Amino acid sequence: MSKIKIAWFLYCIFCITPIICSSQDYPLKPVKIVIPYVAGGGIDIVGRTISQKISTALNQNYFIEHISGAGGLIGSNYVAKSSPDGYTLLMTSSAHTTLPSFSKEKSYDPIKDFIPLSLIAWSAGHVLVINPGLPFNSVQELILYAKANPGKLRYGSGGKGSFTQFAAENFNLMANIKVEHIPYKGGGQAIIDCIAGHIEICFIPATAALSHVKSKQLKPLGITATTRWSEMPTTPTIDEAGVNGFNYVTWYGLFLPAKTPNHIVQKLLLEIQKIVNDSEIKKIFKEQGLIPAGTNVDEFQSIIAKEFELNKKLANLINALP
Repeated sequence: MSKIKIAWFLYCIFCITPIICSSQDYPLKPVKIVIPYVAGGGIDIVGRTISQKISTALNQNYFIEHISGAGGLIGSNYVAKSSPDGYTLLMTSSAHTTLPSFSKEKSYDPIKDFIPLSLIAWSAGHVLVINPGLPFNSVQELILYAKANPGKLRYGSGGKGSFTQFAAENFNLMANIKVEHIPYKGGGQAIIDCIAGHIEICFIPATAALSHVKSKQLKPLGITATTRWSEMPTTPTIDEAGVNGFNYVTWYGLFLPAKTPNHIVQKLLLEIQKIVNDSEIKKIFKEQGLIPAGTNVDEFQSIIAKEFELNKKLANLINALP
């Protein structure tokens, strides 16, 4: 072998070895998964389930830390500004694509400052429910009633900028109707008032709606997902019910700071996809009304980009409301 070939061979080995070693070495220390909300709820279950499984798979401690405030902006900003070394991750929800539209503080870019590692799970959707005393029994009848009786229907949400308001305003937009918004300090009070007849309509997480539907306190008309929920098989999707193309659901996903090395991204993604396809995880998720996803980076990026554009449009409508 000529000296030139030997030199080239050694050069290639020199260049490739650090990449191989760095991929094999990661993670060398505990990894923080930031949830930008207070403890509790579906995102906590997803986050802790994933952290336990990936800790076992990679023989390192992946731990949850709650950094809450400003509706999730503080924790998200913390991760955006963290070192892109794979030791700080963000576990957040679809609010990632709605909150920036309401924030005066533009401390980070939700698209450019993150690598969307994987969408872990979709929710089963929200259920469009009504007070059972109302004179209609389907989405189409609701739409006809709203058009014939402007100003007579009101929906409750968890507050301005909440997911439930975005879902309802998307419904208003796509159905070409106007149902008045009544904001509450939390979704629970909106449900209570819908049952009592103080408001007519709510969009409620499927798991929260189930008991009220079974007790006939509320009447379900449609679900915001693209497929029916197994626990409410007779409730159609809103798309099926006549609002073609309607799809608005919560998701939970993992993000990394932008510029995180690709070998770390790929190592984490490989393990995440194994975990999401695990039968035990599928069972846990199903019990919580969640549908496993496990997308890759490009798929997740495409979902986020589409949602972000829709939510900017909805935010403009919401900001224009009194």
